[in-house]
Amino acid sequence: MSHTLDLAIRFWEEMIARPFGPMKFRFVLQPVMASALAIRDGLKDARTERGPYFWTILHDPARRRKKLMGGLRAVLRVLVLGAVMDVIYQLTELHGVRPVQTAVIALQLAFVPYVIVRGPTTRIARYLQRHADQPQSSHGR
Repeated sequence: MSHTLDLAIRFWEEMIARPFGPMKFRFVLQPVMASALAIRDGLKDARTERGPYFWTILHDPARRRKKLMGGLRAVLRVLVLGAVMDVIYQLTELHGVRPVQTAVIALQLAFVPYVIVRGPTTRIARYLQRHADQPQSSHGR
């Protein structure tokens, strides 16, 4: 087999083994932390009437970079924590450091949940705000 194929096989084998090895709690902890930050930021977006996060990234090229950088800053601590935890895992289990794997794991466990949760939080909060502001009807009185 070629060296590149060997590296690719090792990469995926090591990635798949992570959720079942030591420190597997981070596969719950990091997405929960990132989701909590996304909820906080989504509620702030709703209060300040900013567009939903992911929708803006997809459909507004002029604001895309600013939104992405803001999201990365918001989850930076979670990303760094995830990277540190993954390096510790790699040193204890793999006896070396795999920087690409560290980046993939940190982004998957922190940034992806953040992006997924922030927009719907904004939409739900706006929906609830609109309906809380409407007067209640007296159905049949």
